[in-house]
Amino acid sequence: MEGVQWMRDAFRLFLRRPLPFSAMFVSFLLVALLATLVPVAGGVVMLMSLPLLSLGFMIGSRAAQNDLPVNPGQFIEPLRGERSRRNTLLSLCAAYALCTVLIMTLSEWIDDGAFDRLQALMAKGDEARAEMEALLADPRLTWGLITRFGLAACLSVPFWHAPALVYWQGQSVGQALFSSTLAMWRCKGAFLMYSLAWVVVIAIFGALVGLLFSLFDARQLAGVIAMPAGLMFSTVFYVSLLFTYEGCFSQPDVPRPLSP
Repeated sequence: MEGVQWMRDAFRLFLRRPLPFSAMFVSFLLVALLATLVPVAGGVVMLMSLPLLSLGFMIGSRAAQNDLPVNPGQFIEPLRGERSRRNTLLSLCAAYALCTVLIMTLSEWIDDGAFDRLQALMAKGDEARAEMEALLADPRLTWGLITRFGLAACLSVPFWHAPALVYWQGQSVGQALFSSTLAMWRCKGAFLMYSLAWVVVIAIFGALVGLLFSLFDARQLAGVIAMPAGLMFSTVFYVSLLFTYEGCFSQPDVPRPLSP
């Protein structure tokens, strides 16, 4: 049940510093939003920053374990370190952005832009329901979604621990990607339980919220809860990344997970 323990420890650590951790995630979202306003370059920078998002939260989580401050500045802390590790980390970020662009390009070629059209129709709401249903029946969209999310899931495996392996253990890009993949394979049972635990927790939360609002006949207010709940779950997920790293790469100088 180690994977479940990773999630439990993440919730405990988050509850010790809920506002600083939430501020970290919101700050990243705001910067990412501003980056998307810059044509082409902004999108590339945003994709390159995603490995720094996970690493920044690992640094913040380790700081919280040791009763040190947690702040958004920890996202750029790795870029202030040793030059060789900084350059390796930037190369890793560039590799992640390139792979993501390739996945998006392949997916768009397969679905012929159907995913983008679906997003546009969803933004219109009920008035585009007929068009949306017709688009959902298009097999190109189905294969495009399978390609998009399937390859994205595969990409997450080598990059899951890679930023931390570069920053804390001084590994090269290739070595970090290989080590991350090997670690996730060796701990596949724990990661399966970790994934199932997240699915169960979110499903139970959604069911309880839906039941509560239906009892008070206020289903339209469910959206009021959805945004802060999404923020909390997303933040706790990133907090949990440190525990997955420590569970796969035990080191004497790494703080152990919180005891139950």
